[in-house]
Amino acid sequence: MSDVPSDFDPESPEDRDIAGEAARDRSDFLSLIGHVYRGELGRATSWRTRIDRTTNWAVVLIATLLTWAFSGDARPHYILLVGMVMMTVFFWIEARRYRIYDIWRSRVRLLEENVFANALDPEGAKQPAWRELLSEDLRKPAIKTPTIEAISRRLRRIYFPLITVLVGAWIVRLTVFADTDVGIVGTAAVGALPGRIVLVAVGAYYAAIIALTVWPERRQAKGKLRSKSDTTEWK
Repeated sequence: MSDVPSDFDPESPEDRDIAGEAARDRSDFLSLIGHVYRGELGRATSWRTRIDRTTNWAVVLIATLLTWAFSGDARPHYILLVGMVMMTVFFWIEARRYRIYDIWRSRVRLLEENVFANALDPEGAKQPAWRELLSEDLRKPAIKTPTIEAISRRLRRIYFPLITVLVGAWIVRLTVFADTDVGIVGTAAVGALPGRIVLVAVGAYYAAIIALTVWPERRQAKGKLRSKSDTTEWK
């Protein structure tokens, strides 16, 4: 470890604001931005891995529940209801992780769009005040995606199809394996809870999931992947 210079004074304005010199030196500034980009990209990658891990848990859980629920006629249908509850827990956790991941992703996109893209093909920065925006976000990090929007995005991309599979499997379990003596309503009962209440509760739950899935997006995330009709130049 190098020795601290004898004239170093941590209270002096010059030594406290030493990083401000990079703003006036182009080469130092570009070097600093490269380190910032690698750091933010590493954070984004780490949180992206956490999101994927939750999705993997959900897929494995569904596969296990479906295999077990249809492995015999005597299997109780409510195990699939437990799966719906677990799916709700998973997409709630994933929505929270997505909101935090979006902090680092937005910074990475800000640098890619205004620094690296402009270095490859100078057309001017898309966001003229990108340095001020990034500086403010580094000083006061803030979650930019509302909770309900994050939930809607994760449902739309991952969890709505998974929950639909569970609901469909539950309906099949009630209809195909229903006790002919009590009918579908009687078969849907869970312990002392009447089947009618269970059916209404599941219907209300699925309706709420549909409403959240189609919830309109109010913020367009920068860098969102889109389909491009003509990619012959890139290919």
